[in-house]
Amino acid sequence: MDLSRLKPAKGAVRERKRLGRGVGSGYGGHSSTRGTKGQKARTGQKIPAYFEGGQMPLVRRVPKRGFRNPFRTEYRVINVGDLARWIEAGRLSAEAPITPETLVAAGLVRKRDRIKILGDGELSVALQISAHAFSASARQKIEAAGGTATVIA
Repeated sequence: MDLSRLKPAKGAVRERKRLGRGVGSGYGGHSSTRGTKGQKARTGQKIPAYFEGGQMPLVRRVPKRGFRNPFRTEYRVINVGDLARWIEAGRLSAEAPITPETLVAAGLVRKRDRIKILGDGELSVALQISAHAFSASARQKIEAAGGTATVIA
């Protein structure tokens, strides 16, 4: 195969629409394919997706309920079964301590994530795990397998 002779399939490349170039262009001599009049025909029209044409927006029509704590700490949840599966797959090492930095380096969490280990799944390997929080069942399973669970302040 000669790479210098590659070209797109027939009909795949079209000329761009040259709008507003007169009646003979085929793309609207006076309206430039925008239709006739109205807000969307005018220049500078930036209508947000949530705008409902002046009707009271849905977010303001629906009653508000409950309380959302702006200071809540959000955790990226990892189960002990996930850790066991990642060790089997070779994404993590059972010998090295597992820290948020090693999880970031393995591409399993993002850099700013706070990590909480939960107890879903089985763990048969002794692991040294450091995380921001542990559930009681996760701590029990890690210590039962001969590992340690360290909380990061």
